[in-house]
Amino acid sequence: MATYLRTHRWPTIVLGTLLCLWGLDRLFPPPIQVPYSTIVTAADGTTLHAFLSRDDKWRLYATLDEITPRMQQTILQKEDRWFRWHWGVNPVSMVRAAGRNLLSGKRTSGASTITMQVVRLLEPRPRTYGSKLIEIARAMQLEAHLSKDEILQLYLNLVPYGGNVEGIKSASLLYFGKPPQLLSLAEITALAIIPNRPSSLRLGEQNAAIVQARNAWLRRFAEAGTFDSTAINDALAEPLTAHRQPAPNLAPHLSLRLRAEQPHVPIIRSTLKPAVQTAAERLVRQYVDRVKGQNIHNAAVLVINNQTGAVEAYVGSADFGNTFDGGQVDGVRAIRSPGSTLKPLLYALAFDKGLITPKAKLNDVPTNFAGYEPDNYDRHFNGPVTAEFALANSLNIPAVKLLRDVSTPVFVAKLREAGFRTVQKQADDMGLSMILGGCGVTLEELTQAYTAFAAPQTTNGSLRRLRYTVNSRSTRDKAEGDDTSPTERLFSPEAAFLVTNTLTQLTRPDLPNNFDNSYRLPRIAWKTGTSYGRRDAWSIGYNRRYTVGVWVGNFSGVGVPELSGANTATPLLFQVFNAIDYNAPAGWFRPPVGGKLALRQVCPESGDVPRVDAPERTCVGRAVDYYIMGVSRSSPCQHQAVVWTNAVGTMSYCTYCRPTSGDSLTRAVARLYPNLAPEVVAWYAASHRPYAAIPPHNPACTRVFGQGAPPTITSLNAGSEYFIDPKSPADLALTCQTANDVQQVYWYLNDRLLRGAKPTETLFFRPTPGTLTVSCADDKGRVSKVRVLIKRG
Repeated sequence: MATYLRTHRWPTIVLGTLLCLWGLDRLFPPPIQVPYSTIVTAADGTTLHAFLSRDDKWRLYATLDEITPRMQQTILQKEDRWFRWHWGVNPVSMVRAAGRNLLSGKRTSGASTITMQVVRLLEPRPRTYGSKLIEIARAMQLEAHLSKDEILQLYLNLVPYGGNVEGIKSASLLYFGKPPQLLSLAEITALAIIPNRPSSLRLGEQNAAIVQARNAWLRRFAEAGTFDSTAINDALAEPLTAHRQPAPNLAPHLSLRLRAEQPHVPIIRSTLKPAVQTAAERLVRQYVDRVKGQNIHNAAVLVINNQTGAVEAYVGSADFGNTFDGGQVDGVRAIRSPGSTLKPLLYALAFDKGLITPKAKLNDVPTNFAGYEPDNYDRHFNGPVTAEFALANSLNIPAVKLLRDVSTPVFVAKLREAGFRTVQKQADDMGLSMILGGCGVTLEELTQAYTAFAAPQTTNGSLRRLRYTVNSRSTRDKAEGDDTSPTERLFSPEAAFLVTNTLTQLTRPDLPNNFDNSYRLPRIAWKTGTSYGRRDAWSIGYNRRYTVGVWVGNFSGVGVPELSGANTATPLLFQVFNAIDYNAPAGWFRPPVGGKLALRQVCPESGDVPRVDAPERTCVGRAVDYYIMGVSRSSPCQHQAVVWTNAVGTMSYCTYCRPTSGDSLTRAVARLYPNLAPEVVAWYAASHRPYAAIPPHNPACTRVFGQGAPPTITSLNAGSEYFIDPKSPADLALTCQTANDVQQVYWYLNDRLLRGAKPTETLFFRPTPGTLTVSCADDKGRVSKVRVLIKRG
């Protein structure tokens, strides 16, 4: 029985010991969670920006790929030759060190392996025998949790180099200005010896002493045969030029953003291209230096690869360190007024809804949109113009009219699809003014939206979501930047092409001064914008390869008279394109293959399809226009109306009073007159432009008319409140717009006749407090009314 117990006691003891060790390991796990500094790299792995760790150390994380075989060989030969074979503790070294210490009566040598040094770096303790026993236990525990390569990596990430610099990657970048995989044998050896004497061997301060100690170890390597003689001789002859350098600080705004989004990731691999980012930063800095004399102090640039959605340059301000001019404000994400830069998105939506085609006519004349009376940028009106002319020349009145026809909620919904977050928040307060800049957007949102126009032909019209970091794909894909972001259909390929075809035109007012026929003009499609008060200047451009967004202005919001999208932002846009894509491959955007885009003949006066049922109303000449089959309207041209007049054209007839017989002087004659909108008639009259007005109707006719559009009251807004001062009351004006056939209008106040007037005449009256109904009737019996409330101020 005793023999049986002795035989089975050892398995129980072993099992109990293992359970005890497992429990201790779970209760006291190795502290391998190190607070590393955050590094933001470019797409090719180049370090762009580095931050201090949470405990204010330069502790940059070196990956296994950065620890070269030569570096491993050097470190292991110097620190722990048997590292690959022991289990965290080298008993031979410990016995040898203990014997030397006992014989000398003091501590002359240690027996710490690399694993034990890692434990000491992770958990600093007083140098006592008790601490040494804990280090031994922890070292064996660490060996159970990590591989040899991971332990060596942890060691190289924690070794001290004096001050707050820790880790071989930190020392490599801060003192040699290069990543660790590019270090020479001499530089690796210098960095290998410093951790043993970080106070007395300070890089940049005691370089001579470091060289002496470095060469001594190099000779030991030669004696041990660690490296061949040629490598050793080259290393001995290499001078040490190390000195403290500033930490990498490119792309500060994006780096801060990515660090905030991924605070515990030691290496964040961005999509930025070093050459593109450096060029963009340089151009922005130089450009702002030139325009500072005009009181313009900042700019921002965003460069997007159209094929992948990767952001290749991100410049948030001209000088991140300039706190006086708000250099730390991220201009890519700052909410600003977009000016006219939303117009291409509206026109694309209108193309897709079939409301317009490029040659469709829009009226650029003063118009009252229920109290909102916008003006053009140059305070000049062009009358009826084509849609493509209105977009290329960034006319405001046609854009507001188009937004009214599309409807603000529908356009806001489209912007929400495109990722305009601020517009989504302001949706309930959006009105017609939003298309002229009456809303808030960011450069990031605008530039991303324009990628829908710049997408490859197979996905044209699809929005490319921006990508700031390299996705977790294969190493080869990461190196080549082949990752792509998802796309979402925003417009049809046909609508996207029509917008691009318009924005490529060079005969437009937003071509910068002195750029006519210039070799510096890149082949791009672009759109400019200037916010109200000249606070923001925008220029968004694209070609087949890139979409680039530029904002110029002051983060303080101060307006500048010289600030404009054309002459302030577009020159910088052209410079960026010439710097990053000067030798772009030939080719340009083409009409969608196999799509619904086709050509047809239209009347140049209206942009509508010529009539075949009324030869007498045939348009003079033809124009060729794009249209989207099954979508674009196909209305017959109505730019002329048939009016029956007397032979001399001084009186018009209706069907009821038209003479059916008579001589050449009294018989009715059919004549064509322009079918003008009321606002166009009013503009012609106000600007004294000649036009063919329909003659007055036969005064002997007693028929009452009611067909056609009634007058439009433009001076008062229905449902509005007007305040008057009883002590000095002011008069209110009455104005209207009428059709081409109206000669006289009649004004009524609360159903009482005020008096008759010409359609273009302005009347004045003195209101009294209370509800007021204003009516306007034309000489054809058509009536319009508005009701307002008059209050004492």
